[in-house]
Amino acid sequence: MAQRYLRVQNQEGQIYYGLLQLSLNVEVLDAPPWLHGQPTNLILEPDNYQILAPCAPSKIVAVGKNYADHAAEMGTSVPAEPLIFLKPPTSIIASESEIKYPEQSQQVDYEGELAIVIGDRTCDCTPELAQTKIWGYTIANDVTARDLQKQDGQWTRAKGFDTFCPLGPWVVRELNPGAKLQTFLNDEPNPVQSACIDQMVFPPDFLVSYISKVMTLLPGDVVLTGTPFGVGALHLGDRVRVEIEGIGRLENTVVAR
Repeated sequence: MAQRYLRVQNQEGQIYYGLLQLSLNVEVLDAPPWLHGQPTNLILEPDNYQILAPCAPSKIVAVGKNYADHAAEMGTSVPAEPLIFLKPPTSIIASESEIKYPEQSQQVDYEGELAIVIGDRTCDCTPELAQTKIWGYTIANDVTARDLQKQDGQWTRAKGFDTFCPLGPWVVRELNPGAKLQTFLNDEPNPVQSACIDQMVFPPDFLVSYISKVMTLLPGDVVLTGTPFGVGALHLGDRVRVEIEGIGRLENTVVAR
């Protein structure tokens, strides 16, 4: 099993980065792992921590229509170059936290995605160099108020509500390029989304390079790599679970705001 790096809060409210052990104890690091955090003597037992989102980025850069079948279901062709947009860091929540359905929207959709965590300052780099700047991988749900996205003609409001970026539960360093991404609703055994991440139009190294030519990426920043076919509506009380082979599962419940 890949090492699982996570961010936790203890009962006293202190926040730590750490390494999750098979016992579910957390070996605390003295800094974020992408800033070369080293193990300390502090161990947190399972009843003395709560899992947070695995990083606290300065920004979340997301990519739209990066799977051909999803572009088709949106009624558009695949973009000639990556379609990027920003989600605010305040939209991030952890696995097992609640997605709050805003009163301004009548259609809130799930979008399961692979997320990249940046490990080093990245500016104007090639895809080859960009690959070395990717520290690890986690899971995201790019929750979207679909009706507001269509109404506004740009995506800031639709993508930016508080709780609209579930992220986690942890970060792994390596990932099979053909890993399967699946999204499940409630207790349904069949996924509503299912695709291999190598079906992306623009792969992770290309995305990081492209974004770095627009804005500097900082350690701990997050890139969402797009969602595959099968997006759909969430309703109050729904439990949505995004799974990626080699990482784990990100699970959240929908409640009224």
